[in-house]
Amino acid sequence: MTNDRRPADGARARRRAAVLAAAVGGCALVAATTPAAAHPAGRGHRLDYVALGDSYTSGPGIPTQVDADCARSDRNYPSLVARRARATTFTDVSCSGATTVQMWQAQGTNRPQLNAVSRNTDLVTLQIGGNDVGFGTIIATCARLGVQDPTGSPCERSYQASGQDALALAVRRTAPKVTEVLRAVHARAPHARVVVVGYPDLLPDDGVGCFPQVPFAQGDFAYLRDTEKRLNLMLRTVAGRNRAEYVDTYGPTVGHDMCKAPADRWIEPLQPAAPAAPAHPNARGEEAMAGAVLHRLAGNHGHR
Repeated sequence: MTNDRRPADGARARRRAAVLAAAVGGCALVAATTPAAAHPAGRGHRLDYVALGDSYTSGPGIPTQVDADCARSDRNYPSLVARRARATTFTDVSCSGATTVQMWQAQGTNRPQLNAVSRNTDLVTLQIGGNDVGFGTIIATCARLGVQDPTGSPCERSYQASGQDALALAVRRTAPKVTEVLRAVHARAPHARVVVVGYPDLLPDDGVGCFPQVPFAQGDFAYLRDTEKRLNLMLRTVAGRNRAEYVDTYGPTVGHDMCKAPADRWIEPLQPAAPAAPAHPNARGEEAMAGAVLHRLAGNHGHR
């Protein structure tokens, strides 16, 4: 740890922007197999980085696991960003299974994630909302129904049986929860750069399925794709309304979904071939998300 004395708020904000620009300036969006160039932050400058999020952030199953309780990898995208941006301090409290509730409440041995954020924090990344919508339950339900009717769209019918789309409603209900998280982050770290990270492309963007490799019914692939896009659009909108930036990880990962061959995919299917959790990014997927975050930081786009 270096000296904890801080300059005045305005000067510190300007220095923080300069640090980020120097750390990742000129960084192109990296391919999953190509390391991003690291640039030193410069003597006397600090970059205190806190990562909040769920399993897409923590990297379950990806070697090396450094926190068994939260299934957190030292090769997840926050760890890659911290190393390449030369963060002075780095605190990763992302945890598998986390919802917005875990921002304020402990999750097993993981303390409330917001506890890691303070006035000294310069950069916060947040990837949350998937478990609030019910990613795990959705995958299990659609896989079970897909086996029963592989050429139909039983999952879509099930979630629309009440006359409205239950998943679209879940996304809408998650928006105010993410809003409250962002407000809490700003209250704790009023001068931090806050970045909301979207979810990567899980299923073929063209809506064409790959049953039985991914055991969803043919008609449900497009429905689930659209649900994820709706979630990402909500996150983008909430970020824009709450003085935060948004990082698109869907676009950069199109063509590398769980239906692709093992050599090409960055998201593992329900029976992973590479070390990762089912329906989650592998190491190359985390690398791609790190590249998207670094690209955003290098652009210094402010709060848009």
